[in-house]
Amino acid sequence: MNQDRTTGTRRRLPVQKRSLERFERLLDACAELLDEVGYSALTTKEVARRAGVPIGTLYQFFSDREGLVGALATRNLESFLGRVTERLEREAPDGIAGLVEVTVDEFVAMRRTITGFGVVDFGAAGQDHTLEPGRDNNSAVAGRLRALTASLTGVEDDTELELALRVALECADGVLQLAFRTHPKGDPQLIAECKRVLNSYLNGRLRMASPRR
Repeated sequence: MNQDRTTGTRRRLPVQKRSLERFERLLDACAELLDEVGYSALTTKEVARRAGVPIGTLYQFFSDREGLVGALATRNLESFLGRVTERLEREAPDGIAGLVEVTVDEFVAMRRTITGFGVVDFGAAGQDHTLEPGRDNNSAVAGRLRALTASLTGVEDDTELELALRVALECADGVLQLAFRTHPKGDPQLIAECKRVLNSYLNGRLRMASPRR
């Protein structure tokens, strides 16, 4: 859930099946190499070689390394939101506690299982990339979560809800990073503590923002 600046760009989205397959292979190779060598040692040349794609093809899609990793971060975010949406629809959780449970669990599951997610998640530290122009990445993620979860919170003011989610993401970011520094799969006690902190903050904050009846 890191936050960054923006320079690297994705040149174009692929349309044809063959181009889309190459695009996804490049992102997969990028994710693999991030786990193997880290962000600082990542090169577009090695990504193209690993993906079995000419370097010129990589530059048809991405302007530079930052654009490539930015596209991976965007894919990660879309996957995360898709997973959260599917669980919210399937389980219909009740209120803030259910929302916190779903979002934290899905983030932790991706951190444990998705290649490269531990390096990038929604934006690599020090990477010149933002998910949305003019907004840091946690603000962008908060905006997307607001649209998904407004009905669970009882808050009609979008600005209030997005601010609360923005602060919650900053808190979760710090505690979950600590959890994965403590244990490679995420320390269960710290993950549980993250949920407790988010529940306490969001319940208090959003109760103040909810319309009085």
